[in-house]
Amino acid sequence: MPTCLITAVNRGIGLELARASLNLGWEVYGSVRSAQAAEEAAQELGPDLQTLLFDVTDHTSVDQAASRLTPGLDLLINNAGIIGPERQSPLDMDFEGFAETLTVNTLAPLAVSQAFLPHLRKSGTGRILTISSQMSWMGYRKADKLAYRASKAAVNKVMQGLASELEPEGIPVALIDPGWVRTDMGGPEGENSAEDVAKGVLSLAQTLTIDQTGCFFKWTGEERPF
Repeated sequence: MPTCLITAVNRGIGLELARASLNLGWEVYGSVRSAQAAEEAAQELGPDLQTLLFDVTDHTSVDQAASRLTPGLDLLINNAGIIGPERQSPLDMDFEGFAETLTVNTLAPLAVSQAFLPHLRKSGTGRILTISSQMSWMGYRKADKLAYRASKAAVNKVMQGLASELEPEGIPVALIDPGWVRTDMGGPEGENSAEDVAKGVLSLAQTLTIDQTGCFFKWTGEERPF
């Protein structure tokens, strides 16, 4: 039975990823930031979900959570993310908010990946998926939500680098574009349901090979440009 860790499972895509993984019979660990969020996730997903209490931006708590985990991990999904501050135009930027967005969306996935890498190595079939965004695409010249766009473009490059480093070990690393999803972050007008996206992400996870490491995929399976 595969064992996976998904960050931020108390809502949105993370919640549906955890639900879909449990429905497949997987052993599922999910990170949450508070005891209240852990209780809410358990009520929603049932007793089989195993919650880990850490904030992805608190590297000490991430490392402590990793040190307490015993089994190997077949899959890590870096899902936690934020949309960023209200003001994120290149002409009117909330720089503190920009820094926070980079901390959550770019630095945290790398920190979590490093912390749980021993568990991915232990399983012998470890792989890493990171939720990115179509808004990271360098072909767009749009200036709205610039902090978010930049943070996702940056995490793409970070994960490309991680893919290169882990390729000799046979641990594939890939990025996923979930599209515009109907969640608290994406809003009610999103084109895709979180349930469908979660199923697509897990399908990719199960078929991902080392030949595909460093690639950027749409949740439906096709490779997309950076």
